[in-house]
Amino acid sequence: MPESIALYMDDSYLKQWKAKVVKVQGGKYIVLDKTAFYPKGGGQPHDEGIIRKNGEIYNVVYVGKFGGEISHEVDKPGLKEGDEVSCELNWERRYTFMRYHTAAHLISHVLYKEANAKITGNQIELDKTRIDFSIKEYNPELLKAFINKANQIIQKNLEVYTYYMSREEVLDQPELARLAIGLPPNLDPLRIVKIGEIDMQVDGGTHVKFLKEIGTIRFLKSVNKGKSNRRIYFTLE
Repeated sequence: MPESIALYMDDSYLKQWKAKVVKVQGGKYIVLDKTAFYPKGGGQPHDEGIIRKNGEIYNVVYVGKFGGEISHEVDKPGLKEGDEVSCELNWERRYTFMRYHTAAHLISHVLYKEANAKITGNQIELDKTRIDFSIKEYNPELLKAFINKANQIIQKNLEVYTYYMSREEVLDQPELARLAIGLPPNLDPLRIVKIGEIDMQVDGGTHVKFLKEIGTIRFLKSVNKGKSNRRIYFTLE
């Protein structure tokens, strides 16, 4: 079976679309031929929303990716293979994650540029986000200064856009892969998220189109995790 077409990869702003049910497991786990529901991964939570068939509404409560298939867990059985359905995102939830995700990229850009820090993990939530990174010195005031620098860049309202590069091209530019664990295995081509002319990173998540959509990043706290491991929490206003 071909992989589900991930519509969010090329259009983070797609809110409604038509699709076909291509697989049903256990009555409530649905695979669509194409989807804009983002599956949990890369620190970004899964999307929620509805799948509608003939006026009947099925709430999407979880989305995950398993072996290339994007599986949607709905709240009740009833959908069948071959059904033509219409889908709709919980847009407010998704847009919040988009703002946080782009903000996290911007902060990781500042960390990398100012301190050569590699990102070791991140988790986006509806009210805050944390970023884990490796840096020798632990200096909360310096980390606050990095957040201020990110806010200054937001005021430039740079455009954020995506495109694709071959794995070979990406390997020639190691600065594109900011995660300490390196590139995801077996992916070719790789999706690049670019912020103006200042930052390019390999990434599969959803993002805003312009930096001012982020709002203002507010530093919440930092944590010294030991050795070179640091963590910062931030929220958006």
